[in-house]
Amino acid sequence: MSGLVLKLAPKERVLINGAVIENGERRSRLSIVTPNANILRLRDAIHPEEVNTPVRRVCYIAQLVLSGDADPAEARLQLLRGVEQLSQVLRDDDSRSKLDMATTAIIEGQHYQVLKALRGLLPREERLFAAMTQ
Repeated sequence: MSGLVLKLAPKERVLINGAVIENGERRSRLSIVTPNANILRLRDAIHPEEVNTPVRRVCYIAQLVLSGDADPAEARLQLLRGVEQLSQVLRDDDSRSKLDMATTAIIEGQHYQVLKALRGLLPREERLFAAMTQ
């Protein structure tokens, strides 16, 4: 059996295909065997008031698709444009690699992978903004 395995902490919440599911009192594992299920750990979710940087904006669009709040077809162009804009600023090899992964995932409609690749850029973006304010 293949698929995504979620390891949940006690009382941790996860959004699966629009339904919020809360774990019980103990740690547990869930095996998601349905392909292309939309899954978002709520502890990893970006809240609207936190969408204040370029990378966070693009992540948020992918997150809206995963939560069922945005149409994947409409979000696709926004995601591709956002990744293109990021690629003009983040030019190091590691960032390029993550942006390439995000682009491939967008084209394949794998929005969880888009979010995963872009979230890898958040620490770098934070460091760049910190360096600019010094």
